[in-house]
Amino acid sequence: MAANNNMPSTLDKEQIFGMAEKEMEYRVELFNKYKESELNMGENSCIDRCVSKYWHVTNLVGQLLGSGPSGRPPM
Repeated sequence: MAANNNMPSTLDKEQIFGMAEKEMEYRVELFNKYKESELNMGENSCIDRCVSKYWHVTNLVGQLLGSGPSGRPPM
């Protein structure tokens, strides 16, 4: 990382975008590999609960990260 204002360097940005692009490729590949018809009702229900919890926690972490040094979520 560059020393000024903790901003990532151009190389760091390229690496970050490269990793994000690779992650999306993997997600698309896995999404296309496992079609919903291959899961039974119990598996679908389990996945729905898990995904719901994942997004809930992701939202909470985003709020905490955006809260600043006070540690409280923004109003």
